[in-house]
Amino acid sequence: MPRYYEIKDIDPKEWRDRVIDNLLKLRKQLKDCIPDRKTTNKLRIATWNIRDFGARRFNPRSRLAESYLYMAEIISNFDVVAIQEVNRNMRQFRELLYILGNQWKCISTDTTEGRKGNQERLVFIYDTSKVQFMDIAGEMVLQDVKLIDRERQFARTPFLVSFQSGWLRFNMCTVHIYFADDTAIGIDERVKEIKAITGFLADKSRRDKICYIVLGDFNIPKAKGKTMDALKSNGFFIPKELWGIPSTPFTAKHYDQIAFGEKEGKLKFTGKGGVINYYDSVFRVDEADIYINKYPKDFERIQTIDAKRRNYSKGWRTWQMSDHLPMWIELEIDFTEDYLKSLKSKE
Repeated sequence: MPRYYEIKDIDPKEWRDRVIDNLLKLRKQLKDCIPDRKTTNKLRIATWNIRDFGARRFNPRSRLAESYLYMAEIISNFDVVAIQEVNRNMRQFRELLYILGNQWKCISTDTTEGRKGNQERLVFIYDTSKVQFMDIAGEMVLQDVKLIDRERQFARTPFLVSFQSGWLRFNMCTVHIYFADDTAIGIDERVKEIKAITGFLADKSRRDKICYIVLGDFNIPKAKGKTMDALKSNGFFIPKELWGIPSTPFTAKHYDQIAFGEKEGKLKFTGKGGVINYYDSVFRVDEADIYINKYPKDFERIQTIDAKRRNYSKGWRTWQMSDHLPMWIELEIDFTEDYLKSLKSKE
């Protein structure tokens, strides 16, 4: 469980008590919608784009101490989480990892260089008491004959890692598809990247005979359309538990997804999954005035109280948490009975 004793460093006492109350609300929300993580025969995987995690280019304020506590509380309900938008400076990420505790480890890419790379890393964070890193990790590099438009690699290089939990060995690829814009040209660029990823992974799946899971921020605007069709190309599918669920709290976009290239029927779903709208419990709309009064300099250029509240709701608090919601799903990892039955004589 997270290192809750970090709460003692929050002053004054009244503010600390409010943070504790919010954590209790968040814990109840998570308990109501996510199965008990202590079970050993289930695996919960998640993906979360944490907005500009570590960057100071757009947000002048560092994340508050309470934000790390809330994020750690959310992540601790899963076993392995793919995180996008981790900045070149990993100080904030290291703070989150520390609060999660010693059993949590991470595997990270270097930053993708260039303007399109946006100084971002892709990271897997996992609980070593439940998930084992299988010593294979690498960034996806296309062969010359499969380059996008026959000339380029990805704007932000996808990251592929091999894990095992229980009986299930699987490869996970996390992505952050280049956004551009929602014009036809922008959508076309996303489609090309997504198809290149699913094609690459489909080829590997046929050779490796192992389950592949691709997850992350695909910048898919709608539940139906070219970008979603691209994700489901090359034999990949999205579990019905995630069909049509927006992953952004305010704009109802379907940016974040989890898709599977099932191999030999090894993936077994429990029927549980979804997204977590943490703004129901922390940095709530009804707390706007509390933060506006606590950090007046953050809102001093905004003229009216109504405008300040709108800024808090749609902007300020997303720099504390994110403008994306965590998406998750649960899998079976105990295949003991199947294995024992396979050993029985066929006679």
